[in-house]
Amino acid sequence: MAETQSSRIRAIGRLRTLAIDVGGTHLKAALVDDGGRFLAKPVRVNTPVGSSPRAFVKTLAELAAPLGDYDRVSVGFPGAIRQGRVLTAPNLGNKGWVGFELEAALAKHLRKPVRIANDADMQGLAVISGKGLEMIITLGTGFGTGVYVDGHLAPHLELGRHPFRKGMSYDEYVGNAARKRVGNRKWKKRVTRAITQVRRLVNFDHLYVGGGNAKKIDFDPGPDVTIVPNTAGMAGGAGLWKD
Repeated sequence: MAETQSSRIRAIGRLRTLAIDVGGTHLKAALVDDGGRFLAKPVRVNTPVGSSPRAFVKTLAELAAPLGDYDRVSVGFPGAIRQGRVLTAPNLGNKGWVGFELEAALAKHLRKPVRIANDADMQGLAVISGKGLEMIITLGTGFGTGVYVDGHLAPHLELGRHPFRKGMSYDEYVGNAARKRVGNRKWKKRVTRAITQVRRLVNFDHLYVGGGNAKKIDFDPGPDVTIVPNTAGMAGGAGLWKD
């Protein structure tokens, strides 16, 4: 019997990871190798905001179905996650998420091992150098953050929900709804203020800026800041399996 591509990959010690990036606007999925390189064209659907967690799991499984075989699953989720359980899901429009055992539910549905992390945390794993104190912020529906020390993910902080300016949280001040309301020019000034604030707060060695709205940054944010592509949200899925 002819050797399949999947068996050849496994024979040389490479595993295929189904990487899912859950956003407030879109759900995206791709297969990546151990280095986070894409093995197939990513797929995308609109996020079913307001649907129940159980229905959401079914949607994720349907999204992944056309991608083919994989060995394990990584999910970047827009909220706080602890041991596979959802603590917060501020942009998904359903209170039923709080306390939901997402990792266990998805593992049961897909019959594969699953690891789940905050979406910004997972995205940063694709782009950090692994040296010093590094941070990522994601500019999308909300404002995501992840912090890393010498390549190791620090405990997650929901900084996006923290009060920032004029009675607004970071999410409310620089999230996508704010950008649409105040316009791109004013929004960019807000992003500059947010970067200045997290620089003072974290004292990072380097900051990475990702998320769907990162491409709208056409100003120089400083020599200690790098703009990264939104595809890093899926590429970081391999990093969740590096112990």
